[in-house]
Amino acid sequence: MAVSEQAVVTGKQLETLCINTIRTLAIDAVQQANSGHPGAPMGLAPVTYCLWQQFLRYDPADPTWLNRDRFILSNGHASMLLYATLYLAGVREVADNGEVLKELAVPLEEIKRFRQLGSRTPGHPESHITSGVETTTGPLGQGVGNSLGMAIAAKWLAANFNRPGFEIFAYNIYTLCSDGDLMEGIGGEAASLAGHLKLSNLCWIYDHNSVTLDGPADASFSEDVATRFVGYGWNVTRVCDANDLEMLARAFATFQSTSDRPTLIIVDSHIGYGSPHKQDTSAAHGEPLGEEEVRLVKKFYGWPDDAKFLVPEGVREHFQEGVGKRGRELRGQWEKMFAAYRDKYPELADHLHRMQRLELPDEWDKNLPTFPPDAKGVGTRESSGKVLNVLAQNIPWLMGGSADLATSNKTTLKGAGDFQAGSYGGRNLHFGVREHVMGASVNGLVVSGIRGFGATFFNFSDYMRPSVRLAALMEIPSIFIFTHDSIGLGEDGPTHQPIEQLASLRAMPNLIVLRPADANEVVEAWKIIAQLKHQPVALVLTRQAVATFDRSKYRAASGVARGAYVLADAPNGKPDVILMGTGSEVSLCVEAYEKLKAEGIQARVVSMPSWEIFEQQDAAYKESVLPASVTARVSVEMAAALGWERYVGIKGRSLGMHRFGASAPLKDLLKFFGFTADAVVAEARQTIAEASR
Repeated sequence: MAVSEQAVVTGKQLETLCINTIRTLAIDAVQQANSGHPGAPMGLAPVTYCLWQQFLRYDPADPTWLNRDRFILSNGHASMLLYATLYLAGVREVADNGEVLKELAVPLEEIKRFRQLGSRTPGHPESHITSGVETTTGPLGQGVGNSLGMAIAAKWLAANFNRPGFEIFAYNIYTLCSDGDLMEGIGGEAASLAGHLKLSNLCWIYDHNSVTLDGPADASFSEDVATRFVGYGWNVTRVCDANDLEMLARAFATFQSTSDRPTLIIVDSHIGYGSPHKQDTSAAHGEPLGEEEVRLVKKFYGWPDDAKFLVPEGVREHFQEGVGKRGRELRGQWEKMFAAYRDKYPELADHLHRMQRLELPDEWDKNLPTFPPDAKGVGTRESSGKVLNVLAQNIPWLMGGSADLATSNKTTLKGAGDFQAGSYGGRNLHFGVREHVMGASVNGLVVSGIRGFGATFFNFSDYMRPSVRLAALMEIPSIFIFTHDSIGLGEDGPTHQPIEQLASLRAMPNLIVLRPADANEVVEAWKIIAQLKHQPVALVLTRQAVATFDRSKYRAASGVARGAYVLADAPNGKPDVILMGTGSEVSLCVEAYEKLKAEGIQARVVSMPSWEIFEQQDAAYKESVLPASVTARVSVEMAAALGWERYVGIKGRSLGMHRFGASAPLKDLLKFFGFTADAVVAEARQTIAEASR
């Protein structure tokens, strides 16, 4: 049947019209942008239509509703599928303060601006830009990784907040994914852990289209995905034709009735399904169709050849009568229940209010420890573990875990219980040796309102770097704890000793890197971390013991709040040389400071736990810490020296690592690589001599 703007249709014809509207909006947006992927939206339009119209617990009028189902497009290159759906469903815009506005999150004008500068429709979905996008996806595997954390969050929220007669949380996580998501290692990590945890609220919809960017998928991918997922402990079902709405509905109903495991729905689709040239899949997947192909496709759909961005009469109204009406009714019932819940359980309701707004409980920082001076000291991982446990007592929604290293990372929350299959109320997560999905899961926890953390050895931050990067891109306060931060871990050797990681993470926009020098700096670092709302943090900690400074002799650790501060100074405040460092190396600077002082050389020690926070300070403060008049400067850090030139200047010197480490006892390594107080003194003398020339 031919379509015109005045066409009035009902029943299956209307369903087909809605599906083809999603398809043609994607085609037109990609064609106008001359960039993007029209094929996947064309093939998956029926899947998304069926899910949203019949099953999704979601109110477009309030995309922040706590008990909404989450829809994640892990194959983010199909972003126009999501944008078209958000527009047709009438999903509302949400202001930065959380207020739901009357305007659409994705109006038609924004679809016309697909992939353009400043639009709400970037090439891949970004949650901090577009309301209704639950999490930023694009790098394949990240969305399925996030969905694991979101499913964990949903189970934990239900276990901790639901009460008899008050099912506050009962939502599901639906994730569209591709061959690429399942090829990426993170996809296997996520599926393995989800199966182990028996997350029955998690549904992955696998777009089995047999095509990758390089051509047919069987050139690189021939495994039996169904058998693999059965082995993971998933329920697996299959829909042999993505256009079969009845079979799709049956598959979604099967998921909803499955209570003991996650579900994988394998959907056989064709890239660019419905195109008369659907066998020519390469062009349809990764680039615009071209004007002639667009005309042929639209003719195939019964669409006017010359119509662009056409939304036929009755399409948006049909979505309003489907997902809109159902979501409105479900949310209305929930809000009545929640009003009674708030009266009966005011403290729990207050917690939910604060969680949604990234606010902390009153007295969140009570009972934080103060560590006495101690020349022997403790590893900063040890002091961090003590601080973390106090914060966990004060912040009931702080939870996380380690990649099989909790005893080494000191991240076990005492008395908080374990999160395990069938027992979802605990706050200690066991990620196993799965660093990458740990990072992605933490992001999933955080976008669900939980203050999530994950921990591993600093060297293995490389295994989870894409997830750390996306946390920074999404502007969410994920917490990444990294211990064993240098060659100081000793005998494990260069495979485990981080060198370039500090410089690498410091290069990442919007990420706070914190490397505290002693136990009291750790306390101050955690105060910063707890209050972050729009930035993730990498907390970098030592395995080896470091001295706890005598703060009656040296300056207070509260200076950490400004990123860098003067720890020890020349008596007259006019140093001959500035010694600066982070973490365990600050104690070397202090030792060198005392030796230089005995020689009559006036030095200043600057502890710089966070370059990023220091750079946020005003010019006057930065000048007070690092006066331009003092050009004799030495940086000390057991890592690549890249970046320190910003602070030491052209006349300064950097004592750092210029090669990988070695396997030996700590004392031997420090001597071999020159990380001793005497070496710092020698560098100071040299730079003073050079600066005076």
